[in-house]
Amino acid sequence: MKKKYALAALGLVGALALAGCGGGGAGSTGSEGSGSTDKGDMLIGVSMPTETSERWIADGNAVQSGLEDAGYQVELQYAGDDIPTQGQQIDQMITKGADLLIIAAIDGTALSSQLDAAAAANIPVISYDRLIRDSEHVDFYVTFDNYKVGVQQATSLLTGLGVLDADGKETGEKGPFNIELFAGSLDDNNAHFFWQGAMDTLQPFIDDGVLAVPSGQVKIEQAATLRWAQETAQKRMEDLLTATYGNGTKLDGVLSPYDGISRGIITALQGTGGYGATIADGLPIVTGQDAEIASVALINQDVQFATIFKDTRKLAEQSVVAAEAMLEGDDPEANDTKTYDNGVKVVPSYLLQSDIVYKDNITSLLVDSGYWTQAEVDSGVAE
Repeated sequence: MKKKYALAALGLVGALALAGCGGGGAGSTGSEGSGSTDKGDMLIGVSMPTETSERWIADGNAVQSGLEDAGYQVELQYAGDDIPTQGQQIDQMITKGADLLIIAAIDGTALSSQLDAAAAANIPVISYDRLIRDSEHVDFYVTFDNYKVGVQQATSLLTGLGVLDADGKETGEKGPFNIELFAGSLDDNNAHFFWQGAMDTLQPFIDDGVLAVPSGQVKIEQAATLRWAQETAQKRMEDLLTATYGNGTKLDGVLSPYDGISRGIITALQGTGGYGATIADGLPIVTGQDAEIASVALINQDVQFATIFKDTRKLAEQSVVAAEAMLEGDDPEANDTKTYDNGVKVVPSYLLQSDIVYKDNITSLLVDSGYWTQAEVDSGVAE
């Protein structure tokens, strides 16, 4: 995956240079985690949730590469989607004298004791993409505009159904279209933002009768997918098909918040549902998120309709810029200081923007930017 971050690394050099100019310079105190002011002696702990998703592998590699290029020592750990393991790994990073922690939490409510220990050791904490909740010791948050991601997911569903045109304008199509709703894991704060953005976009069409949800499962608790697991999503979709659509009712579209969930849904639709192999054959419109290569290939093959591209190279770069600023004694740049309340405080945040990927813009968004190659898009496998 390293080749995908070459362009980001070039931009990172300049960004870090600017951050350094605004910092305390050679006389700055830096973090008190180890007391060192020499970058080469500073250790940054990076905690990622899982290696079962290509997205998180890419994030971990990008953050580690950016930090090491900036001159820091890095300890990168993956927790295998196991909450106690992540807690233990972070405890070990603190014990080793980490100067700063970058954490993508499995469960945003489960790390309070680790953050208390980090604060006691004067170790700043950057929450990475998933907001850590219920602690005053979250110093900064780097993420995407997650509410907007939800809006984009719903917009892509409406576009696939023909309710909106390519410019996002209503076509006058009255439907009604039958849809089902999937959400992410309830212990991930982002899942709630995705859901809210999507439902705020879909609800007016539901109210007007353009859209219907035959199962009646319209609450996030009913639609949630623990740990964002593909197998869990497939099983729920199979159950929905059996219980609600066994009488011949047609399903027209599915709101999915993540590509792995999307692939589980599609497997169920092509199997239990008996729908066609492609959208042209009658397969319902299915959305997604993260532009995973397996799903990008499905979009290219007219199987999955869309995904949301969050360029994690930029997210990794921003986390490194924020870390650099904090270790030099500066406040990192925030472009949102109101939205992300973790239950104890509003965490200063830097939000990045995302894009909707359809078949006709795969090349411009993903291939031309170097995120994926055309060969990878054709094969569905990362090289």
